[in-house]
Amino acid sequence: MHMGDALISATVGGTFWAVSGASLAGASRRLRREGDESRVPLMGVLGAFVFAVQMVNFAIPGTGSSGHLVGALMLAALLGPPAALLVMGSVLLVQALFFADGGLLAFGCNLFNMGILPIFVAFPLLYAPLARRGRPGLGALLAAGVGMELGALAVSLETVASGLTGLSFRAFLLALLPIHLPIGLVEGVATALVLRFVARARPGLLVPRPEPIGRRVLGTILGAAVLVAGLLSWIASRQPDGLAWATARVAPALGAAPGAALHRLAAGIQQRTAFLPDYALPGPDVNLLRQRSGTSLAGLLGGAVTLLLVATVGWLLARRRASPPEA
Repeated sequence: MHMGDALISATVGGTFWAVSGASLAGASRRLRREGDESRVPLMGVLGAFVFAVQMVNFAIPGTGSSGHLVGALMLAALLGPPAALLVMGSVLLVQALFFADGGLLAFGCNLFNMGILPIFVAFPLLYAPLARRGRPGLGALLAAGVGMELGALAVSLETVASGLTGLSFRAFLLALLPIHLPIGLVEGVATALVLRFVARARPGLLVPRPEPIGRRVLGTILGAAVLVAGLLSWIASRQPDGLAWATARVAPALGAAPGAALHRLAAGIQQRTAFLPDYALPGPDVNLLRQRSGTSLAGLLGGAVTLLLVATVGWLLARRRASPPEA
């Protein structure tokens, strides 16, 4: 569901940069007040894991489309919403800057659609109440499905409000919502399985989390991230994802981003920073081994960069506790 800059105007992009930036600032203040350094290692390895799983697209039978997990709901359940948003923002920033996955101008939209909506809407309204009643699996399924559909709805609204593509809102919505429903259901099942495993192995990790994080848990998550990025990415579907599939059905001739100043600036920055665009080695893909090797390299490097970024930011925030208010 990563939006490219071609879909949005400078006004819409700037508006959602402001909205998402304010949300990140609020989450950062919350983490700074809490000053919990013990959560930082888990934030880092989960960031690497989410980066990895977002690379692995799975085919949606009978559609010619594919989808990938987002991971926002899992992050919220394991870290709490403020830390989850910080991790998701880091994942999306690394993807956009170094792999040209999602536009830089569209970064605020992507964080709103894939981070804010599932973390601050679907998680507290659907997952948390059901989890408190002993139904975390059902909560994960419903919250993931609703969160994915809300994200697809937001993509449609942002695209049509931009007015750059000439897409019909009704036609785009009818193409986008149905294709993201099965993606959301797979996300829900995967999230429920991960949380069930955590609940059995270390129940104190689930929010609220009174127990410290053990090295074994961190090592397991990090090992899973390496496995997914280095090996499972080889068998990822090459079919277009749900957004690209829906856009192609409604506007087959959609071109590149317009020549507005902000679009040119964002494109120029991305061209300079994206050392493995589309998670592939530069140059022609002369054989399958080279393609798969490039994907593995991108996954491992991206996961490492995400882990380092999340851990650094999280540690700095935890160390710099906000001063207590004066009496």
